Amino acid sequence: MRRNLVLGLAVLALALLLGCTNKKAVNPLANVGSKQPDKVLFDRSMDAMKHNRFDVARMTLQTLINTYPDSEYIARAKLAVADSWYAEGGSTAMQQAEIEYKDFKTFFPNMAEAAEAELKVANIHYQEMEKPDRDYTHAMRAEQEYRALIQEYPDSKLVPQAKQRLREVQEVLAQREFNIGRFYYLRLAYPAAIARLKTLVDRYPLYSGADEALYLLGQSYESEIDLVRRNPRTNEVTKSKMIDELTKDAADAYGRIIRRYPAMDRAVDAKSRLEALHQPVPRPTRKALEENKREVASRQQAGMMSSVLGGFEKHADVSHAAHVGEPTMVDQEPVTATGVVKELAAAANAGGGDKVTAGIVGGKVGPNQEAPRSDAATPPASDTANAPATTTPTEQSARDAAAAANELKPNVADPNELKPNVEQDPNALPPLQQSNEITNTGGTASGTQASSGAQGASASSSTSQKNEELADISSSKKKKKKGLARLKPF
Repeated sequence: MRRNLVLGLAVLALALLLGCTNKKAVNPLANVGSKQPDKVLFDRSMDAMKHNRFDVARMTLQTLINTYPDSEYIARAKLAVADSWYAEGGSTAMQQAEIEYKDFKTFFPNMAEAAEAELKVANIHYQEMEKPDRDYTHAMRAEQEYRALIQEYPDSKLVPQAKQRLREVQEVLAQREFNIGRFYYLRLAYPAAIARLKTLVDRYPLYSGADEALYLLGQSYESEIDLVRRNPRTNEVTKSKMIDELTKDAADAYGRIIRRYPAMDRAVDAKSRLEALHQPVPRPTRKALEENKREVASRQQAGMMSSVLGGFEKHADVSHAAHVGEPTMVDQEPVTATGVVKELAAAANAGGGDKVTAGIVGGKVGPNQEAPRSDAATPPASDTANAPATTTPTEQSARDAAAAANELKPNVADPNELKPNVEQDPNALPPLQQSNEITNTGGTASGTQASSGAQGASASSSTSQKNEELADISSSKKKKKKGLARLKPF
């Protein structure tokens, strides 16, 4: 009885305790081993990708995307689909990966992974990039994608990697332009060579052969000068204008080597060519010299074995690309061979020069020239012989006299011309003495000597100053080419 009474009291107390509390009963087995279904699908796809089962992973991810469009794993699932194609490899898979990365960037442009997707697209074309003498489509696409990444995501941690890849891509594109320009130069097509080389040095200043391209550009201008001098169909006035313009362009190309690339091999050659053309030699700044030295030091030199085996590889060699400096982000307008010829013709015809290159040729009207009018004040020279009958003899003789006065006569003998191989007239007066000639007559000898001493001192000081300014260029020695590079003519 007593035991039953105690048991009853305990049950009653327990009932009262449960009746007084407001807390709900907690199931201890709840949420144990249970997961969200979208996360289960995502984890399965990631496990399949780890085991290289890319088709299974894509099927699972597509199920997740179609079944749970509002899931928090949608963005990661779409990026994982693109990654599965990228990891699978192959031309078809890479094309599909590019499409998926572009879709991800379109739907999620503000996510941090959008920069990664853009980098993967650029890397796809970078891996397919071929040598400079082959198809350059992938190189152009890679350049566009890397530029897009740098411009659209300037704060991304992937920007330094994109810049280095962009330098390597531009090295390949610049080498292609140089090969084409050298081809035109060797075929004596100098306007086409000038157009290619000028476009190269303007677009890709970090190119490892920029000094060689500028030197070849200067040589092309000098070759044009030789052609102008040997042209018998152009008068001396037009030749002088064309030669002055071409000399100025050649001096600008050589001077740019010294100013921008003073630490490279062609700096000494550019200095000698400027002196041969009687043009001023510029002085490189210390900043430009240090910057160019860093660029040269950052480049790698391919060994003998790499050079031999490189001929059997499909992909381009980017070891010569610089690792410092800012790559070109905007391409300048390309120079064309037609534009080079037009600029030279405009310089030759400045101030009413020769009509051969810009106007009437052989009595015919040029393609862009207005037809001559019958009521013009002065008829063309080719129509003087066919003047109308109404012209009076006085007017005709006046026109003939004016034409004869304006005609160039280079073969007329000058009475003051020096003739060293002809006996001089004993009664002829001696030639006038030059104003800058030093004379030692009379009481002015001491003053003249003093002035000559001052001039000699100033000349020596200017010469020493010039030598000091060009010390960095003159003291630099050309690097000896190693291996197969010795066979290159340029």
